[in-house]
Amino acid sequence: MTGPRVVALGGGHGLAVSLGALRLVTDHVTAVVTVADDGGSSGRLRAEFGVLPPGDLRMALAALCDDGLWGSTWSGALQHRFGGDGPLAGHSLGNLLIVALWDQLGDTVAGLDLVGRLLEARGRVLPMAGQPLDIEADIRGHDQRHPERVEVVHGQHRVASTPGRVEAIRLHPAAPASCPESLAAVTAADWVLLGPGSWFTSVLPHVLVPDLRRALVDTSARRLLNLNLDVHRGETLGFRAVDHLASLARHAPDLRLDVVLADPSVVDDEPALRAAADLLGAQLVVSHVSALGHAGQHDRLRLAAAYRDVFA
Repeated sequence: MTGPRVVALGGGHGLAVSLGALRLVTDHVTAVVTVADDGGSSGRLRAEFGVLPPGDLRMALAALCDDGLWGSTWSGALQHRFGGDGPLAGHSLGNLLIVALWDQLGDTVAGLDLVGRLLEARGRVLPMAGQPLDIEADIRGHDQRHPERVEVVHGQHRVASTPGRVEAIRLHPAAPASCPESLAAVTAADWVLLGPGSWFTSVLPHVLVPDLRRALVDTSARRLLNLNLDVHRGETLGFRAVDHLASLARHAPDLRLDVVLADPSVVDDEPALRAAADLLGAQLVVSHVSALGHAGQHDRLRLAAAYRDVFA
């Protein structure tokens, strides 16, 4: 198996699902991962050591492990989270390993590459920026007593969990240091994938990093947007599938797409969604990628098959 050079942008569980499918269809996978997490173990390590939040990077590395004994063992070890009520409680082993290597090597990318070699990962994991970022969002209806009032909410964890409708997001700093390896991967790719994942805290932040956005606009790669299965919940409460495309166009008006991939369960108005995709230059591809009997979950094999057909 060889396959196209694919760069997948995102974070968290959504990116992990995509990477797990991609490693079944190509040997050339690069994950570019959001670095704005400020909660849990990642938030604690970020605050204490001033490093990039390692959690989403760890999840991407674990997702690229193969299904054999070595890969499954190391994937489990990387994801292992300590219990109890001591200083290690809540930390994952992978987060600690990554931060330890960063401290030892003094190089973020070299540390991630070394973990990848240890895991025999089927791809490379890179940060979307060279410094930790903060997310700020305008949220309408945060106070249910004033449903039309727009309030500013700071921090990825709060944005992801605050009630109301997210109208727009911003990054701080607005023009962060870029990761040259990520820019080079996007430039050299055959395909670039956005999503699935938490829309405002894992997917859209990539198009707000100026250097990365310019690389996404200028690359000769084809661009695919993978819509979520729960398009109207969580951060996108009340959204329809077409609202995701409109939101992307507002945040990155110069970005064009080639394919919008959607499960039939999220297509409530196919003509409207096709028209919205067309405005972004994209073809709508409707394919069954959800797991049978598990609402809101992707089936890795179905998603891999959909990617294979689109890449053909």
